[in-house]
Amino acid sequence: MEFSRFLACLDADAARLRAVAASDLAAAVPTCPGWTVADLTRHVGQVYLHKTLGMRQGAEPAEWPPKELADAEPLDLFDRTYADLLAEFAARRPEDATGTWYGPDQTVGFWIRRMAQETVVHRIDAELATGQAVAPVPADLAVDGIDELLRVFVAFGVTAWGEYFADTLAASPGRTFALRTDGAAWHVRTGPGTFAVQDGDGDAPADVTVSGPPAALLRWVWNRDGAGEPDGGVRVDGPADAVAELRRCIVIGTQ
Repeated sequence: MEFSRFLACLDADAARLRAVAASDLAAAVPTCPGWTVADLTRHVGQVYLHKTLGMRQGAEPAEWPPKELADAEPLDLFDRTYADLLAEFAARRPEDATGTWYGPDQTVGFWIRRMAQETVVHRIDAELATGQAVAPVPADLAVDGIDELLRVFVAFGVTAWGEYFADTLAASPGRTFALRTDGAAWHVRTGPGTFAVQDGDGDAPADVTVSGPPAALLRWVWNRDGAGEPDGGVRVDGPADAVAELRRCIVIGTQ
């Protein structure tokens, strides 16, 4: 995706999240247990501020989060920090250097992509919490989000912080997973210390196949299906213990 496209998606989802949140800040968020919509909105505002300060200072803020943010009015915080984030992006080029937690990409572009994906997922959280219809997720954004989760959060996470995945992957007999959606597919191979992702279906049938429309598959991998909601067309074929292994790796990688 072009960075202009990420920014356009970010703007649309931030506006939707803000409008939905304003409708019921007290609602419980089923996909983020223990949070209300106020907590969710404050969290997103804090994330925006964290990335803005990181770009300005050239490093992650030393103490986080600032104590004064705990009592900040959620919508005011969201408005202020989102405006600051957009201003920071506008003052920089996507290829400009900045620190990130993802070793292979130390550029502003990483945060443009990450904030677009962060916002669409939390926009869905707010919609599920308030009982509003989940607005469509553009197919290109959804496909990119699935790719980011698999490669950046989980595959890189296993490489960089393997100890967190050790209990899950040490017992893996070595499995393969195929994730398929319109115009894209990923082949995942697991085993002790291994979570490898390749494009395409692989050379042999997978132990588990997960398939569905882009937006539905994005919600499935992020565990945003929604309490009591239909699966949106996602089909999962394979033994339950293998599916659970994939799910555990994703949960660990996205914590």
